Amino acid sequence: MQSVLDLFHHTVTSPWVFLVIFTVTAVDAFFPAVPGETVVITAGVFAAGGEPNLVAVIVAAGLGALAGDHVSYAIGRGGGADRLARLPAHSRRRASSEWARRAVDRRGGSILTTSRYIPGGRTAVTLTMGAVGYPPLRFLFFDAVATGSWALYCALLGYFGGLAFEQDPVRALLAGVGLSLAVTGLVEVVRWLRRRAHRRPAVHR
Repeated sequence: MQSVLDLFHHTVTSPWVFLVIFTVTAVDAFFPAVPGETVVITAGVFAAGGEPNLVAVIVAAGLGALAGDHVSYAIGRGGGADRLARLPAHSRRRASSEWARRAVDRRGGSILTTSRYIPGGRTAVTLTMGAVGYPPLRFLFFDAVATGSWALYCALLGYFGGLAFEQDPVRALLAGVGLSLAVTGLVEVVRWLRRRAHRRPAVHR
């Protein structure tokens, strides 16, 4: 275990770590299987010890996420969301796409902020915004707010976990990732409750 921690420490204290953070968070924006949050939280844990620089971690993560969201937006403009719509009716990706389209219709750019904390949701929303021709400058503005707040949130989760468990980086990392998963789960529960509340009036009509 110590050798693994040493490898982590060597990696996150290297100048290349910021390029890694940028690349991973960018790819995570349009390919949710990549663990963007975990990478940023891990960097935040080690930032509590002095390296890497916390502000630089936040900037690299925010810029990477912003770039990746724009890739997803461009894919949507090229017909990516239409391909999602042709997925099987009961598939999870189809459900995410339909939720995103309804959310964009109702709330526009503000949905970017909340969807950024849901790995599959943020991809569906950015694809859909591209597909419906959401204005690029408005997308840039709202997405900058969303990715900046997300980068700050992830990095600080790791940073404060690192401060709380200074002598045990594994526990600090687990605490940060656990809190991130808990917040994501809470957002999903709120979404489910709101969908259920909206369905009830329709059923009673």
